[in-house]
Amino acid sequence: MTQNPWIVFAGGGTGGHLFPALGVVEALRGRSLPVDVTFFCTTRPIDGEVLGRAGLEAVPQSVLPFTSKPWRWPAFLRQWRRSVTSCHRAFTARRPAVVVGAGGYASGPPVHAAMKLGIPTYLLNPDALPGRANRWLARRKDLSGIFAQWPVTKKHFSSSARVIVAGCPVRPAFRALPDAHLDRHFGLVPERKTLLITGASQGARTINEALIDLADQIARTGWQVLHLSGTADRDRVEQAYARAAENCRPTHFPYRVLAFSDLMAEAMVGADLIVSRAGASSLAEIQVVGKPSVLLPYPFHRDKHQWHNAAVLSEAGAAVLIDDTRDGRRNAELLGPILADLMGDDNKRDGMSAAVRSLAYPESAERIAEYLLAEAKKPLSAPVRSPS
Repeated sequence: MTQNPWIVFAGGGTGGHLFPALGVVEALRGRSLPVDVTFFCTTRPIDGEVLGRAGLEAVPQSVLPFTSKPWRWPAFLRQWRRSVTSCHRAFTARRPAVVVGAGGYASGPPVHAAMKLGIPTYLLNPDALPGRANRWLARRKDLSGIFAQWPVTKKHFSSSARVIVAGCPVRPAFRALPDAHLDRHFGLVPERKTLLITGASQGARTINEALIDLADQIARTGWQVLHLSGTADRDRVEQAYARAAENCRPTHFPYRVLAFSDLMAEAMVGADLIVSRAGASSLAEIQVVGKPSVLLPYPFHRDKHQWHNAAVLSEAGAAVLIDDTRDGRRNAELLGPILADLMGDDNKRDGMSAAVRSLAYPESAERIAEYLLAEAKKPLSAPVRSPS
């Protein structure tokens, strides 16, 4: 019995590493060539939860993230070798048509083993500045290609690397954009302009604190608010908006505070302005829905990946970039005048919307799927070599 071509994704540990890959998987499922998909992931709970909901086979690896602390190198190398050997055995028992690194430390061993075996390998690189794992893997001359979200990423790889600017795959809901029914989905007022605040899946403490300070200012604008605060700050944020609503009576100030929402496409489509972190997946979604945004990149990452992402939109006139000071009150001082300006200027927001749409790749998942299917249609004839 002939087996379907086997496509392996490798990576995980965060939603930013999982969701773009899942967008590609969804595009693969809609094609005429049936393929089998497996995800070699981390042992973190988010991987099992997200991949389980997607109906994907998950193979957790015990590999450790690289560390700059020398006393931890022996453990890192021991787990690395075990994971590479495990992947080599799996890929020898059943040869994948292609292996795709989705980012994060868990992508290293499967992609490394696949390259040693002569299996076609690609990397998903949605961040403007490549991460450590992708930078290391991209040095290999036998890497088939790197899928980048923006052209600026090319300068961070060698001139010999095959960098394919294909955008960042978004979740299926963003590829078939829903109608903006904020009243039905979130209990808000249909005709009001809406400010959406989101700090990714866990919320963002310094953004939440800034909006708590700005609640009275926002309540007086005539806009309404949808704030996805994360679990830890939800009650404090809710209380701040409740006080602001009371202070601005008799004017009605509609607001909704949620810890998180599975209806992000609906929330973004219904928004007129977005305040957000600057993860690569979030920005891809903002680009697809074509919304103006104020971006406060996550300030605690050593390589400032989110800052470099936000800079792409800022330089295109598609967003306003604010450096998160790590202090909620200081953030409020910086954010307040910018919100007042943008919320009061329809023309400026319209210009930003046009600019952000020009950066979008709505068919990113389909385009990447085409490359992978082209590999899947080739005969599995490459020689097998030993891992190292």
